[in-house]
Amino acid sequence: MAQQTPSLFQSQEDDALAAAQPLAARMRPQKLDQYVGQQHILGPGKLLRRMIGAGRLGSIILSGPPGTGKTTLAHLLAGETGSQFRALSAVTGGVKEVREVLAWATDLVASGQPRPVLFVDEIHRFSKSQQDALLPDVEAGIVSLIGATTSNPHFAVNAALISRSQVFQLQSLRSEEIKQLLQTAIEDPIRGLGKLSVQVEDDAIELLADVSEGDARRALTALEIAVSSTSDSKVTIQEAAESIGKRIAGYDGTGDDHYDLISAMIKSIRGSDPDAAIYWLARMLDGGEDLRFLCRRLVILASEDIGNADPQALPMAVSCMQACEWIGLPESEFMLAQTATYLALAPKSNSAGVALSNARKDLREKKIVAVPPSLRDAHGSSAKAEGRGEGYMYSHDYPNAIAPQRYLDNEQPYYQPNNRGFERELQKRLDWINKQRQSSPPSSDSR
Repeated sequence: MAQQTPSLFQSQEDDALAAAQPLAARMRPQKLDQYVGQQHILGPGKLLRRMIGAGRLGSIILSGPPGTGKTTLAHLLAGETGSQFRALSAVTGGVKEVREVLAWATDLVASGQPRPVLFVDEIHRFSKSQQDALLPDVEAGIVSLIGATTSNPHFAVNAALISRSQVFQLQSLRSEEIKQLLQTAIEDPIRGLGKLSVQVEDDAIELLADVSEGDARRALTALEIAVSSTSDSKVTIQEAAESIGKRIAGYDGTGDDHYDLISAMIKSIRGSDPDAAIYWLARMLDGGEDLRFLCRRLVILASEDIGNADPQALPMAVSCMQACEWIGLPESEFMLAQTATYLALAPKSNSAGVALSNARKDLREKKIVAVPPSLRDAHGSSAKAEGRGEGYMYSHDYPNAIAPQRYLDNEQPYYQPNNRGFERELQKRLDWINKQRQSSPPSSDSR
């Protein structure tokens, strides 16, 4: 193919395109030593740093929250190893595009050039067939695959691809690291805002670093908005607050956030901390979590973790679920908050669940206990001849409706109420029932 002649105005065009880029894009580091953060994988002696030094990346999965520098790091890794770089988006690319890139990589390697870097953004969105299409060339070393994902890769990426890749977890940037990036952007006259001679108050930088939740892109975008909207080249904390907009904590309703936050809320309620429960609930509501999912989890918790220690917990959770179904958001938030705080302060017991678990353990590990003849179904023409129901003691024929009947040929006590909440009363009742069962004569109105 004939090489195109560069435009006479190519330099001016490149400058204009660069100037049109948002600040977050302009501030992307050009060299690895400009990269901020992630020293747990890039610091001296760390694995990724050693892989870069050896010049052989292999295949890598970069996992982490938005704005932690996954795409930037992929570009830098290609540059550091002298590899050509091609990118695919799992949102817009298909198997056809994957095969075209792999064919290009094969031709490149066959001509004696270093294997290129293939970057797949949001690799968790690739279908199984798309991920499978990568396997042969990854395994053969035709490409160094770098996949980026905001989800847990061990759940979202094919196990075969994971086994052929090194997984690195990127962390949200610390506040000090965000402030360092903001300060560089303010002072840099080429890529940043240095030519504008803008002044940004220290409190404003502190606010942007704190509110950005470790997302460098969000912090830089807010800084650019604040600077461009000020009339006197000075950004105050009030202007910084306005530029960040409504503070909605980052939330991925299909990824780790979905599981981590519901886990935090459940554990907070189980741990009897209503303040923590409300905070995690608010995070999920602001993030757009599915209302039915939240209701289902509260119903499960009411039985699993509270149970008979407060028998009102389960009806309350079910009522909350029904009310939320009828009313919907935003008003149903009141029912969720009321239920979450009630469950957090309720006495806790998992005795019923433990009883069921122990019974199932015996089913798996011990001899199956047969249904005693006295408890078998006595209906049917042959039941009497077979002895079904023979020896059954009708409870209402005995004082307090408690017969000295054995209902299970097993001495193992499964349900053992604890000493919390209403289960204290249930333990007293259980002790009383056992005493009655040991010495219950037939009542006078026995049938």
